[in-house]
Amino acid sequence: MTSGHPLKLYNSLGRRIEDFMPRAETVGLYSCGPTVYGYPHIGNMRAYVFADTLRRALRWKRYPVKHVINITDVGHAVAETNLGEDKLEAAAERERRSVEEIAQHYTQAFFDDLTALNILPADEYPRATAHVDAMIEFAAELESTGFAYRIPTGLYFDTSRSSGYGELGLIDVAGQLEGARVEQIAGRRNKTDFALWRAEASDQRRAMRWQSPWGWGAPGWHLECSVMSMHFLGSHFDLHTGGVDHRELHHVNEIAQSEAFLSDGERWVRYWLHNEFLQFNAGKMSKSEGGTVRVSDLADKGYHPMAYRLFLLGGHYRMPLDFTTDALEQTRATMRRLVARIEALRPLPQVVDQAMAGDAAGDDKRAAEILDQVDAAISADLNTPQVLALLQEALKDQDLTEPGRKVVVSAVEALLGLQLGTASQADFEQRRSRDDFSAADIGEIEQLVAARASARAERDWARADVIRQELAQRGIELTDTPTGTTWAPQLDG
Repeated sequence: MTSGHPLKLYNSLGRRIEDFMPRAETVGLYSCGPTVYGYPHIGNMRAYVFADTLRRALRWKRYPVKHVINITDVGHAVAETNLGEDKLEAAAERERRSVEEIAQHYTQAFFDDLTALNILPADEYPRATAHVDAMIEFAAELESTGFAYRIPTGLYFDTSRSSGYGELGLIDVAGQLEGARVEQIAGRRNKTDFALWRAEASDQRRAMRWQSPWGWGAPGWHLECSVMSMHFLGSHFDLHTGGVDHRELHHVNEIAQSEAFLSDGERWVRYWLHNEFLQFNAGKMSKSEGGTVRVSDLADKGYHPMAYRLFLLGGHYRMPLDFTTDALEQTRATMRRLVARIEALRPLPQVVDQAMAGDAAGDDKRAAEILDQVDAAISADLNTPQVLALLQEALKDQDLTEPGRKVVVSAVEALLGLQLGTASQADFEQRRSRDDFSAADIGEIEQLVAARASARAERDWARADVIRQELAQRGIELTDTPTGTTWAPQLDG
């Protein structure tokens, strides 16, 4: 049972803020997971930091939650009429591994990034390949009730039978034109109809294939999420999350096939939440477009994963974020300052939810006021920038006692998962590598170091200091030893 401010969320279904009212005691939360044909990039991971923030907010409000994230280990066809061009199969051919090895390798890479970003483990991570039989049964039911029809390329869902089709995506079905994004498929009745089952052509043999009433082939992309979410969360559940790119197609088709299958007149899922894109070089990050900057790549450059998590939480999940090195530098420095202040407060009290925070605050009225403000912020559609602002204020608030300050930090940690109770300042120090300098830069630096050595040998201390300052401005730190002077990129603080 929730307490404090009512949780309000922006529901993409209707494009409005709504009070969150769960169907049952345990909240059902489903998040669209990765297709495991390549490494997840930092833009992909925004969706899971967002879903984790939602889950932490629900926990803060004392809602029991069951969270499911699917693993798509059945490849998506590049085109529905060319089923041999499959992303997993293409990756397997490119890397000279089996499709199963590709799926396992990139699934583990996804799990590694979840751990690095301190994302709470989901309760279930179902693999699509383990539920194909159930998908076939689901599709057969839709065919038997007239919601699906056969054509040579497979079984298709008839969107004209779906009342309100496209509502989530605000799709103007009648006015939608055939175009580059709408494939011409022989026998398809409506341009919005989509594949439930993708059949092999007579001259094809996929690496991943199953026998079905419609011949050998593989399930359509949208089918797996309907089947697996219902299997683990029941016919109806509360929350479905994903990137905004799913809002106009994937989730629209999930709703259509699920509500047709259930045919009970109820909304399949009431709340649909979508995070915006991470922008990179003024465009959406995409694996298919070569956007392959990973969390581990940032770590290799000296950026702790919590600096990236802070970067994401510093913007609202429904706003596009522009990823730049300068922005990441700022959040790295911010994390270092936060940790420097918080280290003196450790150990922090154990706080998971609002009730625990209130108990820990006791009679500290100022702490109670700030905790109420934190609750108001996270309850206002997960306003994480405001929560961070309140943390900054609390760390400087002269009216807040040290025990009260500890409680506020613990409450923010419970909501934002930044490892505030364990991270060290050293985690957010970044030393540039010599690899960051060009050969010409290195040559100039070494000339200056040699010139300073000459000045020191001539006891021209003023000139030596001028050269040291010039090197410092270039980001170079000098170390004088009895055997000479060495240089290295400065350690930032």
